[in-house]
Amino acid sequence: MFRHTRTFVKKTYLCISKYRNNNMKRQLTMIAATVLLATAGFAQKQWTLKECMDYAMQNNITLKKSRLQRQSAQEDIKQSKAALLPSLSASTNQSLGYRPWQDAGTTTVTNGTVNTKVNKNYYNGSYGLNAQWTVWNGGRNTNQVKLNRLSEQQAELSESETANSIQEKIAQLYVQILYLTEAITVDSASLETSKKNEERGREMVEVGKMSKADLAQLTAQRSSDEYAIVEAESQLANYKLQLKQLLELTGDEPFDVAIPKTTDEMALAPVPGLQSVYEAALISRPEIENAQIAVKSSDMSIAIAKAGHLPTINMTGGLGTSNNSLSNKSYGNQVKTNFDASAGISLSIPILDQRQAKTNISKARIQKEQALLDLQDRQKQLYQTIEGYWLDANTNQQKFRAAKTTVESEQQSYNLLSEQFRLGLKNIVELMTGKDRLLASLQSQLQSKYMTILNLQMLDFYSGALKIEKLRD
Repeated sequence: MFRHTRTFVKKTYLCISKYRNNNMKRQLTMIAATVLLATAGFAQKQWTLKECMDYAMQNNITLKKSRLQRQSAQEDIKQSKAALLPSLSASTNQSLGYRPWQDAGTTTVTNGTVNTKVNKNYYNGSYGLNAQWTVWNGGRNTNQVKLNRLSEQQAELSESETANSIQEKIAQLYVQILYLTEAITVDSASLETSKKNEERGREMVEVGKMSKADLAQLTAQRSSDEYAIVEAESQLANYKLQLKQLLELTGDEPFDVAIPKTTDEMALAPVPGLQSVYEAALISRPEIENAQIAVKSSDMSIAIAKAGHLPTINMTGGLGTSNNSLSNKSYGNQVKTNFDASAGISLSIPILDQRQAKTNISKARIQKEQALLDLQDRQKQLYQTIEGYWLDANTNQQKFRAAKTTVESEQQSYNLLSEQFRLGLKNIVELMTGKDRLLASLQSQLQSKYMTILNLQMLDFYSGALKIEKLRD
């Protein structure tokens, strides 16, 4: 991108050199406009909340790991289904042997001549095809399929939990960025006022209406406002860095967020009822459904453990043949003669298993109790989270209403103080005190406004909305 920009600028410079004539001013104006239009396409991208969330859902590493866990659970389902089918395997064995003290061999008579051959080296070969099928094992295999299906659902819900957590964190960071951006604007306006007051103070010192000590206080106020802006910009950069990390953007990539229009009406919207939000969350939140499925999974685990007390029935079958180099028969004749087939049924009845089945049943029941407690704990945590957002929404909304009235009052008071200070009717302490009160009320108004919007969004989010909507576009 920057290479193309340098090339374009170089060509622009050549054009300027070429067209130096009486119309140079007109040519330069046209070229400058062209440069501005060309470089406008390279402006830094500003991310909306919707773009941040959509990008994070595709690129966040933690979320990608959750997807891999779900894929692994799907493979477990395929494997457990395959365990219901017969198994089939082929085998072969080829071996060489040596008998160093062999003194008897094979005798043949050819044309009246007796030949005796002693074979100390020999070769064996065997070939087999074996099948096995578990006809019944107390329902262990079928229950394992059901258990793996529940595990796959849990993995999918865990992925949804991770996605919700990431979206919630992005929304929190985004609102903090919006708040600090507007707070910096307020601080900048305060700084401009401090500069004007400082300049007015210098004029008053020159005419003897103010002491240098009072002027020093105005200078200190201006420096304090500058420091407040630097500190706010530092916090803003930190929040943007955290947001970039959630999006898995590298540190050298430029990043900024789009500032949507926020209104007072968004902060003054009705706060939904606590119980209604909680009841809706119990139905829609993946962490609750995940805990409920964990209870069902523990029931399956108990059924699988109980199968350890039950018999197992297997069907087996096999085909086999062999050959030997010591035989007088040909290879094909040996394979045919030695061929055999077998089929059978085996029954295994557990009698004494060193308490393994009983221990597995007890542990599975303990696991179910843990799953029930985990479900209660998650329900309690969910209620506490929603209650926290609900309380914060109500509290900040009340603060915002009060802050709006306070800002109007403090602004009028400061305007009057400024005019009286200009006329020499108020001293520097009164002016600075009025300015501090105005700035504090403005910051309180901004903070309560954005915190109310955030908490209202979180309540809507926990009510079952798939996305956080109002600030997305």
